[in-house]
Amino acid sequence: MKQVKYPSGIKAVFFDFMGTCLDWYSGVMKAFPTRLDEHTRRSLSLSWREAFFAEIHARFQQGLPVESFDVTNARQLELVLERHAIPLSESEKVQLVQAWHHMPAWEHVAETLVDLKRHGLELFVLANGTTRLQLDLVRSSGLCEFDMLFSSELLHLAKPDPDFYTSALSLTGYRPEETAMVAAHAYDLRAAGKLGIRTVYISRWTEDTHEDLRQVYQDVDGFLGSLRGYKYEPDDQETYVMRSLPVALGLTSPADI
Repeated sequence: MKQVKYPSGIKAVFFDFMGTCLDWYSGVMKAFPTRLDEHTRRSLSLSWREAFFAEIHARFQQGLPVESFDVTNARQLELVLERHAIPLSESEKVQLVQAWHHMPAWEHVAETLVDLKRHGLELFVLANGTTRLQLDLVRSSGLCEFDMLFSSELLHLAKPDPDFYTSALSLTGYRPEETAMVAAHAYDLRAAGKLGIRTVYISRWTEDTHEDLRQVYQDVDGFLGSLRGYKYEPDDQETYVMRSLPVALGLTSPADI
């Protein structure tokens, strides 16, 4: 673990949502037809997620406008199915896209959010996607401790545009040094960190599979989880990773736990 120096003075935390707080993998795996074997469903799920990220990064680099999460996801699903030569019915495809609106939280996220509220912090979702998507995910996951949900649809911007983060700061009335960004995506934290926002990385086996996590560890202010390398595998450290978030944020001294 790597932590922000205690006491940090952090008053508010912005959270990425999908992948960081939410276990998208379990929900999507269940949505694929059971006639497909587990290996195929696993491969399709992970390939689909990577394809989605590749497209949104490409759109940002090309200066294209923000697009609906569902539209991008549906298009990438078609391409992934074509590459894997897997035929699905239209209703099955619709069901798969809708599965991203209903996800469980990763273990211990809910209790950690409650703990952060006890420290007097304000908590916000700051994530790409639509407001409808975020509302559905809050309800399906039971993560109801957030004070506000900021989506790319709402802000008319997308990560990693610096204006995405500065708009959230302006709307909430905080200075960068009073806040932290918590995410399982290094590109997100690189953008936030350049603005003076404190950064805490959550290592999730489903995310950043092509990142050198040793370098990420050096770049961020706080780091929770394992330096897992390039494996598509759950890690035992990830089971309890969120419990240590107050320490990583510099809210609690390591000596006090």
